[in-house]
Amino acid sequence: MKMGEGVEWSLHCCVTLAWAEEHWPVPIARLAAWFDLPVEYLKKRLQTLVRAGILTSTPGVRGGFGLARPPEQITLLDVVTAIEGGTAPFRCTEIRQRGHSGRTATSDFTHRCGIAAAMRRAELAWRRELAAQTIADLAAAAPAGSAERTRREITTADI
Repeated sequence: MKMGEGVEWSLHCCVTLAWAEEHWPVPIARLAAWFDLPVEYLKKRLQTLVRAGILTSTPGVRGGFGLARPPEQITLLDVVTAIEGGTAPFRCTEIRQRGHSGRTATSDFTHRCGIAAAMRRAELAWRRELAAQTIADLAAAAPAGSAERTRREITTADI
């Protein structure tokens, strides 16, 4: 499964907002400058997270974004699902029933396709792993000093 770049930017923004929680809301222009992204590109991703209940948005001159829930309550799966949608990455179309194989082995099709079953198990393991990790886990696992540097620069410095 290939995820879009929007997932990575969204996760980085969530971690950054977790570190800056005492300084919410963080203006979109500041976040975009911090990550060297176009404001409209980032705004689109962050508005998706607002609709999913992951972020909160405050309009106006002093507005911006913050986490809608504590970082311990936002999983990586929440963010991935919000940005990429909840569709399964593999969809079995029963190609085994096509062509010569399908005409000669019809009794084999009463059982679930082994490939589909294996792919579903892998997807469930992937989803369980993403659901087990939170924004707080990512923030805590970052290199020493990252939180303080980010907090200081994102909330006070002109970027």
